[in-house]
Amino acid sequence: MKYTEEHEWLRVEDDGVVIGITEHATEQLGDIVFVELPEVGTTVTKDDEIVVIESVKAASDILAPIDGEIIEVNEALGENPALANEDAIGAGWFVKIEPSDASQMDDYMDEAGYKKFIA
Repeated sequence: MKYTEEHEWLRVEDDGVVIGITEHATEQLGDIVFVELPEVGTTVTKDDEIVVIESVKAASDILAPIDGEIIEVNEALGENPALANEDAIGAGWFVKIEPSDASQMDDYMDEAGYKKFIA
């Protein structure tokens, strides 16, 4: 997995890159009460807004960490946004992107680097 300074994680799978936010991010946001996901098929460029999150503390945007096409969204978050709090690295993922340039992930931190970053 890779991690961004914006507290997103990226996990490469056979059919794309899954993106979510870290446990650290969910702790900072508090209870997530609403998630607005993009449409499947949307083409995104790095730093485009792709997800809107509302929590009891604030509203926040998730920016695309890589260029590509949204090939799947986590529909379960629409019915249960708290999944992002309960299982940030697992069931609480947001989108899956088919990257157009996977080398963009090389710029991000590994787990050890991220732990040092948030320390």
